[in-house]
Amino acid sequence: MTQNGDDATLVRRPGIPDLRMAPEGAEPAPPQDPQADQPPQELPLDRNQAILEAAKQVGALLKRKGHLFALAGSVAAYAHGGEKNMQHDVDFAIRPEDAEAVAATLREAGLTVYTPPEDWLIKATCFGQPVDIIFELAHRPVGADMLERAEELSVDSVRMPVLAPTDLLWSLTAAFSEHHCDFGAALPIARALREKVDWEQVRRECGDEPMPAAFFFLLERLNVI
Repeated sequence: MTQNGDDATLVRRPGIPDLRMAPEGAEPAPPQDPQADQPPQELPLDRNQAILEAAKQVGALLKRKGHLFALAGSVAAYAHGGEKNMQHDVDFAIRPEDAEAVAATLREAGLTVYTPPEDWLIKATCFGQPVDIIFELAHRPVGADMLERAEELSVDSVRMPVLAPTDLLWSLTAAFSEHHCDFGAALPIARALREKVDWEQVRRECGDEPMPAAFFFLLERLNVI
């Protein structure tokens, strides 16, 4: 059973031994090697691996229950061959009408699920990592056609549907605005997946919005496209 994200611990820490008073007149114990008799410690998982573990766990849950979904965001880019450089969280795309059923599945598995002020996603926590369950990408409801175009790929040994490269780059580029235009995060993804993306389709879908147009200009000057 999946552990609640608030309770799960990825790193085992040694406990503190009981303290006892020494008997009167006892000779002080000789100094010992501070490393002696210490229980072995597991190496801590780095943030990228922790995010991957959360993606695998949630993806397996959704797949087992037969939900229509696709992995999105930076973990999807990694699954398509991009860098192992997860940004902040795990993103999954679902249809709006499936949100309640997906939330119920995650709660039944013991995950913390809550509804944020934004009305286009629900949030969960798995292994201490934030998971966004998104049903609106770039101000458009996620449709069955997009999810059916998803490619089943191995995500660190767990197979699951992943947004197609063209849909993934559209979702990242079309979301740029005056208040959100982090080209630095999207640039490595565009460079890694450039040969798999229908850039003309991405341009058409983005229309004449200025921030996506600026990103395309940057990609052209850098010879990415």
